[in-house]
Amino acid sequence: MIVQKEVVYTKNDKYLALTDHVIKAKNQISCSAAATFIIHNDTIVNESYFGSYESNSKIQSVMPSTRFNVASVRKSYIGFAISLALYQNKLASLDDYISDCLDDLNPAAVQGVRIRHLLTHTHGLKNNHEKLFPPGTNWNYNNIGINMLIRLIRKLFEVPLSEVMQQYVFKPCNFIETGWCKNRDDNLVWLNEEYADDQGGEANLFVSARELAFWGYLHLNRGLVNGQQLVPKEVIEQATTNQSPANFEDTLPRNGFAWWIQDKPRAISEIGNTIPPGSYQMLGLTGCACLVIPEHRLVAVRMYNQAGPNPPGYDYLEDIKAFGDKVLSCTLN
Repeated sequence: MIVQKEVVYTKNDKYLALTDHVIKAKNQISCSAAATFIIHNDTIVNESYFGSYESNSKIQSVMPSTRFNVASVRKSYIGFAISLALYQNKLASLDDYISDCLDDLNPAAVQGVRIRHLLTHTHGLKNNHEKLFPPGTNWNYNNIGINMLIRLIRKLFEVPLSEVMQQYVFKPCNFIETGWCKNRDDNLVWLNEEYADDQGGEANLFVSARELAFWGYLHLNRGLVNGQQLVPKEVIEQATTNQSPANFEDTLPRNGFAWWIQDKPRAISEIGNTIPPGSYQMLGLTGCACLVIPEHRLVAVRMYNQAGPNPPGYDYLEDIKAFGDKVLSCTLN
């Protein structure tokens, strides 16, 4: 059975421990809204919505159609577009130098920085002018490399990221609850920010819990949905396998095309220690996450609307690892 677009609100007693964990964390980080969505063996097994949010001076309950700002989860869409560019030969190699692809970069800062480094947070750039370390020798999570990739996507496809995704993913997959938004709407969980446009260059991607799960499910199935190859499987496979530099320090996280990759538990990885190798995950500052566990045909999404810093006593790394571990234990037990 393949997951259908029609969704039924469900609560599965197997997931009570996960629900308790999600609600506890929601309260700890002072979120008003949350959601979870789990697909196992091609079936929706858990779907829950919690709380409310304010929109246009009205209080809205969280519903299946509610769209959360997914923050850095957007990087998985950026990674997809770069993988697609490689598949279509718009980009020659993952090891091309970014200085050969974009103009107006600081030559001294980006010297030696390859596309691979930008995708795996190993570029070593502090900002557009300063380096933290030589590219490929360490790992540091920031948006400098991501912003360069967004520029590169526009150059390679001659349209902005939002149009690339609309043409190659959102329209073929019938995603109508995924997209970049610059104006408030009743179904958008807004974070009191202002955005210049809806072209994909900013962190204003809004997605419903179910469509973020379907995004993960598209990856789980390597682009095959309802018997149709909607996306080339090579694009998905490339994006979700380890692309970090060879001979990388053992303790550092591994990444695919922005996705966090599980090969083995690592101290500063954000993937739970019980999650099997071959799994991958994306996370956002708002507290959202999309976890894909191919070994168990499992996709899990959580959504929050966290707007401020983590409070004292809250350990984000412990929380996000525990989320994945509880998803797996609840599903298999």
